[in-house]
Amino acid sequence: MNAVHVQYPDFANPELLDKIPLAARTILDVGCAQGALGSDYLRRNPSCRVVGIELDEQAASHARQRLSEVFVGDVEKVPMPFEVPEGIDCIIYGDVLEHLTDPWLVLKEHAKYLSAQGTVLVCMPNVEHWSFVARLLTGSFDYEDQGLFDRTHLRWFTPRTMARALAEAGLALSDAAPRPIATERAEQFTNMLTPALQAMGVDPQEYLNRSIPLQVIWRARKADILRMEVSATMLAPQGGVSDVRVVEPLRALCTDSSIFSSIVAEAALKPQLGDTPRVAILHRPLLLGESGLARVRALLAQDYVVVSEFDDHPVFMEERGVNLDELLTFRGVHAVQTSTPALAEALLADNPEVAVFPNAVFELPPVRNFQDMEHLTLFFGALNRQNDWAPLMPVLNEVARAVGDRLRFRVVFDEAFFNALETPHKSFEPAMVDYASYMNELGLADISFMPLEDNAFNRAKSDLKFIEAGSARVCALASNVVYGGSIQDGKTGVLFSNPTELRAALLRLLAYPEATRRMADAARGYVAQNRMLAYQVAARADWYRALWERRAELNEALKQRVPELFA
Repeated sequence: MNAVHVQYPDFANPELLDKIPLAARTILDVGCAQGALGSDYLRRNPSCRVVGIELDEQAASHARQRLSEVFVGDVEKVPMPFEVPEGIDCIIYGDVLEHLTDPWLVLKEHAKYLSAQGTVLVCMPNVEHWSFVARLLTGSFDYEDQGLFDRTHLRWFTPRTMARALAEAGLALSDAAPRPIATERAEQFTNMLTPALQAMGVDPQEYLNRSIPLQVIWRARKADILRMEVSATMLAPQGGVSDVRVVEPLRALCTDSSIFSSIVAEAALKPQLGDTPRVAILHRPLLLGESGLARVRALLAQDYVVVSEFDDHPVFMEERGVNLDELLTFRGVHAVQTSTPALAEALLADNPEVAVFPNAVFELPPVRNFQDMEHLTLFFGALNRQNDWAPLMPVLNEVARAVGDRLRFRVVFDEAFFNALETPHKSFEPAMVDYASYMNELGLADISFMPLEDNAFNRAKSDLKFIEAGSARVCALASNVVYGGSIQDGKTGVLFSNPTELRAALLRLLAYPEATRRMADAARGYVAQNRMLAYQVAARADWYRALWERRAELNEALKQRVPELFA
């Protein structure tokens, strides 16, 4: 690697970050610079060991504060300075190979250290980019400090030659993702060159496709694996449920290069990869009568394994006038996935194939709260919870009157809750544009209020609100119902069972803000250790693959439950 010190921007390539396998145990970042990429990844998978190799001592000194281990040296002279007895799950070359004297040899040497299903990620400049050709044609080619014309580049790759280099290293190619820049200028340049291209027998459209990407991100594996499609439908986002149950799990799955995942309208569900295992996940589907039968039949005809994603008690539907005897949402599909053991128990009566995937977070957000210890903000953001909070509102108002501006309220969604607060120290947001905005509001608060009335419906709910609050380092003030199974009272949050306990708990949180912050820190630690999607990726993928392998058996069981599906 070139020994000249160059100050590169200290941020992670988001597209490269999204392709790192989320379930990795050990990652090697070659040319880790200041460790920005590994640091961002560790907020997604805190249990991972991320090691880096960096030639520049100044950059490495920053990286050491972020990564598990950093070696300062030339990767071509010391290919593997770390002990990796179980192998490396992902080796990353983020704009690195083009700086090496013999990148082909480094790839071959590193491939020996990959785990059985290890992945190699390569982000590389595309020498076929139109701007490169334009400079050569105009005689204006000059090296620059960064980018495609970086003066420290020693090797140049086209997508084809990079693919060949990976294959020669013994790696099975998974996919390539172009990073297009200045598309319109590329089109203009190609249009000007079209007569010459045609004279050379080059298809202008094919040339345009090659010249648009400034970079290409490659994924390759030590061993090829059968591809799998996991497609999901999604209800309109409401309160983050769609994100937590559909968007983020599929985002997690597709970090595995063997899985193709997508969110599509149910009518548009169609196999994309030919004859491969395929799973269709229906998000909270209302399958009733002949229309419900027709929807499932359409998926069976395309050889999908059909999974119902549902995270509410069936009584939820019954209370809204649905006749459970006619409901096919659970018994009319191959399998069901849900969020809690209590829900699984309720659903087993309709379908023996039930998997529990507890709600989890994709990423720990940056910590931004507890900036003013003299004034704490209590956050409440929920839908349809008036029966839960109404009996407790007198206590909230009593405490608000007693402490004045020391307690501020931030309310999202629930206008009735906001209006019932008898304090001027409150603000209201009627709706969030997206889940990220909701989490942003939560992350600015110090205390999150989570009341649940004790009833059968609530007891089957998940502890999602606590997981969200904990991830953002917000202290939970929660009912014993549901949250008593997750929160360690006085350690990772505060529990209450009645208005009297709520009063005492809230006053204590306000009186001892340092202790409140320590509980919030402990809650974030609990989420980081136990409730990250990174820790579920393998279990989800294995379950879907197992369902596919058993589809003949599952089809027969489905026929026994709902014979009219196969009429």
